[in-house]
Amino acid sequence: MFHHVHPYPPFLFPETKKLIVGTLPPPRFSTKRLKAGDVDFSYGSKDNLLWPILDRIFELGLYFETSEHAILQRKEFLKKRHIGICDIVQSAERSDDNASDLGMRSVVLRDVLGHLREYPKIETILFMGGNSKNGPEYFFRKQLKVNGATLEVVSEKVPRIHRFKVDGRSINTVSLTAPSGAANRAIGSMPEYKALKLKQPYFNTFDYRVRQYASFFMPFQS
Repeated sequence: MFHHVHPYPPFLFPETKKLIVGTLPPPRFSTKRLKAGDVDFSYGSKDNLLWPILDRIFELGLYFETSEHAILQRKEFLKKRHIGICDIVQSAERSDDNASDLGMRSVVLRDVLGHLREYPKIETILFMGGNSKNGPEYFFRKQLKVNGATLEVVSEKVPRIHRFKVDGRSINTVSLTAPSGAANRAIGSMPEYKALKLKQPYFNTFDYRVRQYASFFMPFQS
């Protein structure tokens, strides 16, 4: 049994307005046995698409390598855009050495609600995936329930948008299509994707995510 502990603390600062929430990076980030092309930072797996997507949207010229420069690029971008990261899982037990959310057992969660209270400028949570079992939204709903709160539907259209209140403050959540390759099949079955693909034969699942993510990462107020 592998005890999978999150290798990175939450990346939060007083100006944070948007909060990225996922679960755990691949186990190799906890054991520091990184692959070529990995970045030793949140969502730094060479197989994760979040940073390539943001690189395309904002034309960041990011380095995709295991270096301090690559880490610094990402931190500077997040601070400039007032975006924080607080994955909801602190640790879990795994029977296999893989990154599957479904493979997590004995999950210990971070106090995301506590961080929302600590950083009152946060107005939007960007979930890296939907409400599937052991996903970030799934665990967040559990935390809300324990605190006597629920997610109120704002839009059922993908990506689904909800709203909740903490200490009288209204916060929106957006369940973005997961930036992992595992979500490609689901994207391929979406009517919206099929329609776009029909109009643009070279349009692919990466392009679909770029289009979706841009709507929620681009709006910015200083």
